[in-house]
Amino acid sequence: MDSLTQIVLGGAIAAAIAPRGHRRAALLAGAALGTLPDLDVLPIHLLTDDPVRRMTWHRSVSHSLLVLPFLAWAIWAWCKGRGQRVAQSPRRWFWAIQLALCTHPLLDAFTVYGTQLWWPLPTRPVMWSSVFIIDPLYTIWLLVACAVAWFARERPLAQHALAVGLTISSLYLGASLLAKSSVDRVARETLAARGLDDAPRFSVPMPFNILLWRVVAMTPEGFLEGERSLAADTGPMTFRAYPSDARAFAQVADYPSVSRLGWFNHGFMKAEQRDGQLVLSDLRMGAEPDFSFRFAVAEAQEGGWREIPPAQLEWPWDASRRLGDMWRRIWQAPEDSPDDERIVDREGAAPPRAAPALER
Repeated sequence: MDSLTQIVLGGAIAAAIAPRGHRRAALLAGAALGTLPDLDVLPIHLLTDDPVRRMTWHRSVSHSLLVLPFLAWAIWAWCKGRGQRVAQSPRRWFWAIQLALCTHPLLDAFTVYGTQLWWPLPTRPVMWSSVFIIDPLYTIWLLVACAVAWFARERPLAQHALAVGLTISSLYLGASLLAKSSVDRVARETLAARGLDDAPRFSVPMPFNILLWRVVAMTPEGFLEGERSLAADTGPMTFRAYPSDARAFAQVADYPSVSRLGWFNHGFMKAEQRDGQLVLSDLRMGAEPDFSFRFAVAEAQEGGWREIPPAQLEWPWDASRRLGDMWRRIWQAPEDSPDDERIVDREGAAPPRAAPALER
């Protein structure tokens, strides 16, 4: 989740647990602890300029539930040894520090990016993908609660505000899981009717809401992409099909950077040739044709591809139009189109088959 959300979540939790006389200190301490795991980007950027490593090292050791409890204990022990507030109420501060720190990766796991909760175990990153990385309807309750607690200080109003803020935000997360379950059920039924009941797939909410969802399913030809509005849609989902360059992908599948990406994004990748380079797009973040993470991993040479140091690519896309279309799509069901049943090839050529490695 975004930094503001992590700050107010950590502050609200710590302030709700710490003694009421320590409330302002707990808000500040919880805010610091809530954002601490994301500071891993600083050493990562100093250690490597490889964009694949930077992407996949983030949310690893600093977000591990096998590491953070011990870090929280060390912080608590150090603070207790210095006396003052933590020494005055060690039990409450122990749990305030533990939960303010350890809820950070748990909240991150609700997004689609991928959080390595069990690092250093070789398990794939967790991506429950039920909330977008920024969701005002989750954050606002915590922000208001922290503001009220800051000014109310020791008064009962502060504790009530914190309890209400944490309860509503938690209920929102629960609602996101119920919404995801509903979308997944319809997607599963629609894909099963097309003989794709076993196709690897994921669902993720569109920006800033849990009413409009995007579903991607991998196919032998590439991938299918569809949307589902819980406010407007009824009946089966509508999917559009897109190709992926299987032949090129098969030639680079064993490159370390490609293998690492496939592990991190659970195989949800699109391969395409662009300007003499092979570009891999992470299908989880963005939507066709605009994706947040694209990496050039090889250059064309006679008879195949030559490995290159991975480079992250960006090209412009119209965010204002995208967000406007998304808002309208929440409230309007799409019209049926014959394009929904065929592969969309933006270059006009026959679509290549997708590499088996693209399937999870």
